[in-house]
Amino acid sequence: MAIPTPHISAKKEDIAKTVLMPGDPLRSEFIAKTFLKNPVLVNDVRGVHGYTGEYNGKKVTVMASGMGQPSIGIYSYELYNFYDVDAIIRVGTCGSFHPDLHARDIIVAMGACTNGNYAMQYKLPGTFAPIADFDLVRRAVEECEKAGVNYKVGNIFSSDTFYDDANSGMDWAKMGVLGVEMESAALYCNAARAGKKALCICTVSDSFIYPEENTTAEERQNSFTAMMKIALNLA
Repeated sequence: MAIPTPHISAKKEDIAKTVLMPGDPLRSEFIAKTFLKNPVLVNDVRGVHGYTGEYNGKKVTVMASGMGQPSIGIYSYELYNFYDVDAIIRVGTCGSFHPDLHARDIIVAMGACTNGNYAMQYKLPGTFAPIADFDLVRRAVEECEKAGVNYKVGNIFSSDTFYDDANSGMDWAKMGVLGVEMESAALYCNAARAGKKALCICTVSDSFIYPEENTTAEERQNSFTAMMKIALNLA
């Protein structure tokens, strides 16, 4: 496919080898303008903001994915396969199922369960288990320890539905799944197929255990800086 792609208007040299990928375009803008030196807007197709700048002397791109597996599936596929990106680190939000995780704590998603059919395209004779890159997981844990944040490493649930008629979220908790979001499984599938690296780091924005701690949209956009710094240090 030619560059620019249907969804990314950047030139190939405009995109760094490591991309931080929040879901929210406004969080992408916040990260770029708060932490990057000389950030430049390199993509704005469909309002999906992508910025490239420097962090501690390294070239880094921050670009939004939108919501859901189909959306991150498109952007991460094009970044891996057409822009030669080596690693994508999702910096997202999630709902927590675990009693030891409170609002603003962090989940490092070692694996991603899903109720979606994204992996069916590979026509495998069984069920594919999407997992993160181990080196990124290991380094993320080290950064969490340095930052002194409360975190857990484990499975996350990538749901295709936000409003779940069956209300099945807590069913996943009995299998040790830590929380729910909507993107990681597709990202991990694309990374596996492309032979590239991926990791999802999520800040707990909502809790199924402690609903009184749930955060606002503005807080989710602008205040989860511990996760952002951890991801930037990985990049």
